[in-house]
Amino acid sequence: MNLSALTALSPLDGRYEKKLTALRPIASEYGYMHRRVQVEITWFIALSQAGFTEFPALSSDDQGYLLDLVNQFSEADAQSIKDIEKVTNHDVKAVEYWIKDKLKGRAALEAASEFVHFACTSEDINNTSHALQLQAAREQVVLPGLKQVIARLRELAHAHAEVSMLSRTHGQTASPTTVGKELANVVARLQHAVRNIEAVPMRAKMNGAVGNYNAHLSAWPEFDWEAFSRQVIETPAPKGLGLTFQPYSIQIEPHDYMAELFDAVARANTILIDISRDIWGYISLGFFKQKLKDGEIGSSTMPHKVNPIDFENAEGNLGIANALLRHLSEKLPISRWQRDLTDSTVLRNLGVALGYSALAYNSLMVGLNKLELNAETIADDLDNAWEVLAEPIQTVMRRYGVSGAYEALKAVTRGKTVTAADLHGLIESLDIPAEAKTQLLALTPASYIGKAVELAKRI
Repeated sequence: MNLSALTALSPLDGRYEKKLTALRPIASEYGYMHRRVQVEITWFIALSQAGFTEFPALSSDDQGYLLDLVNQFSEADAQSIKDIEKVTNHDVKAVEYWIKDKLKGRAALEAASEFVHFACTSEDINNTSHALQLQAAREQVVLPGLKQVIARLRELAHAHAEVSMLSRTHGQTASPTTVGKELANVVARLQHAVRNIEAVPMRAKMNGAVGNYNAHLSAWPEFDWEAFSRQVIETPAPKGLGLTFQPYSIQIEPHDYMAELFDAVARANTILIDISRDIWGYISLGFFKQKLKDGEIGSSTMPHKVNPIDFENAEGNLGIANALLRHLSEKLPISRWQRDLTDSTVLRNLGVALGYSALAYNSLMVGLNKLELNAETIADDLDNAWEVLAEPIQTVMRRYGVSGAYEALKAVTRGKTVTAADLHGLIESLDIPAEAKTQLLALTPASYIGKAVELAKRI
């Protein structure tokens, strides 16, 4: 059976393949190879400029040729490396051999070919490549996806800032809010989550087999290899890698920053699960309708159904993403002694975890763009909940020293159907100033919203 969208084991490469085109070049095997080539070439060029007699500085023409190997890296190049790996059974060595083969025919480069992968352990190349992959995935996929959701929620928050809505705490009627304020709450939470994702430094090390520059110093004992490594890692591309230097490591970079990043993404995803479920519930209550799509079917047997499938899809994929992200954050910082391989196979699933996140963000956007406010249903729901005004009435009574205010309102409203006339009769009987009575009599469930409008509009 040939591999295709229909036969792929993962739905990311099957059913949802077209929705993940932005992530695929970054987090795939191809993306991993591409970054390895970038790291090897960057290290090689930097060595040529370190002042070693044995490795004279390369001409600008040769440097340009090398950078083109990175900038023009293709699927065919990746396949060539894969073919070499079939012989070496070692993926990093296959990259080294591929680069060395590309140096042939250019005298200065061929003469310096033994400086490809010089003093490096495989993890010097791998950890930097993973950091570059994660950096690109964060900047090009994760953050744009989250910020798009935030922008749409903010639009809805502003548009519906003044639409009063009955709250439900514990599933029961509670003090009114506005549709916009409830969406603004989520925007504020997501903004904080995004800042946490942005703040995680992408760390990398290039310090040899056990983190001590052993091989480096055996070749040039007087050279400051730590400063050189920091320079290569922290200098912006193309002269460096544009990452954050990790000074202490075993054979592998400790992966603590990865755990921070994955935990931060998972927290954002948890917020999105929360809003997905809430909107699902509001659709069920009839507060929102969904725009119809020609030809779409909601049920194979019930023709009337318009299901909230986009929010259900988002919730499910966010759950899968978080399960993977949390495993990654718990497992990756743990390595037996100076190195074991348990991280290697797990790290190959970076794209899977981020892929389910990206897929969910896409589903949420589709769902949010299909929402239509059902103002009539929201207003009717409010008008059937006059009991929520028990809160302001007893609060005003307390202000003016009326004894047993809370208990009096509890007796009138708890578990009962309350009408406007019931409350107005109670208000008229209160021994409070006339101005306070007038203000209470003017209150309706729709107008009892505090500063919800202001809060919604300023987000």
